[in-house]
Amino acid sequence: MTPTLLATLGLIAERVLEMHGLDAPAMLARHGIDRSLLHNPEARIPSRAWDALARAAAAVIPDPAFGLLAARCWHPSNLGALGFAWLTSSTLRTGLGRVVRYWRLLGEASSTRLEEAPVGLTLVLARQSTNEVSDAVTMDFAISLLVDMCRMNAGSSLRPLAVRLRRARPRDHDVYRRFFGCTVHFDAEEDSFTIARRDVDRLLPTSNRQLAATLDRILAEQLARRDQDNVVARCQAQLFEQLSSGEVSEDAMAEQLHMSRRTLQRKLADADLTYQKLVDDTRRDLALRHLENRSYSLTDITFLLGFSQQSAFTRAFKRWTGVSPAEYRARLQKTG
Repeated sequence: MTPTLLATLGLIAERVLEMHGLDAPAMLARHGIDRSLLHNPEARIPSRAWDALARAAAAVIPDPAFGLLAARCWHPSNLGALGFAWLTSSTLRTGLGRVVRYWRLLGEASSTRLEEAPVGLTLVLARQSTNEVSDAVTMDFAISLLVDMCRMNAGSSLRPLAVRLRRARPRDHDVYRRFFGCTVHFDAEEDSFTIARRDVDRLLPTSNRQLAATLDRILAEQLARRDQDNVVARCQAQLFEQLSSGEVSEDAMAEQLHMSRRTLQRKLADADLTYQKLVDDTRRDLALRHLENRSYSLTDITFLLGFSQQSAFTRAFKRWTGVSPAEYRARLQKTG
């Protein structure tokens, strides 16, 4: 399948070009991008067209850090339902978890993952390299946008602990330090940024758990529809709906997806997953979200996750996080 990007992301690129006095519609047209599609939330644009546009822009814009302007040009609607789900997130941890889970709705040419660090949480971006110039512009664009999303929810004073970029160190590298407010490591092995634990787990005033749950269901359905071969997304959509009724067996899931158990196992193995790990990961994500909602007791959460006993939930949560659900909730209350 040819990698694509959500077309509405192109509105951000268009604004960045216009801020540099360029004829954005003409540049889009030269690279085969139909500008009318940029307002269609269902439309997709081939990633190769955006890469070509990035290289063309870099050739005429003297500022090598121009991709950072994406932070001044975006609106939640440019990210589709994910943009609005982001606004409802209770903490940056749950918000970044949504970004990782539904990243493929934004584009298939890159991927994201979260890594726990001793001092906080790191989001890593990876993409199959196409060109040194377009890679650098794309990562400046993406990381500046993600950091600004965090600032929108947590406050403009938020500063990552560190930013790492694979791109070569530009002559005027201080613009990166000023934008991110932290040390920026160039020529790094990965593109990533790290946010302190106190910031990533602090309860946010913008949270709306009820709306977040609705948007998560919409996003899971969109991801499952977007890629019928994406068995992971299809399983997660079913689990979101059914875990509260009890644990969904592997046989039952295979039947709901109209495939044999062996086929389900094979497709999950292709994604380096087992069914039990997928259930575990989904339960963990839901547990973190439910614990932020103080109207849910630990007993409520136990059954919402499909556990038959609270002791089983506590053991699983300790395995996921190293602390009990009660300890995790107490930590949230201290940082909230």
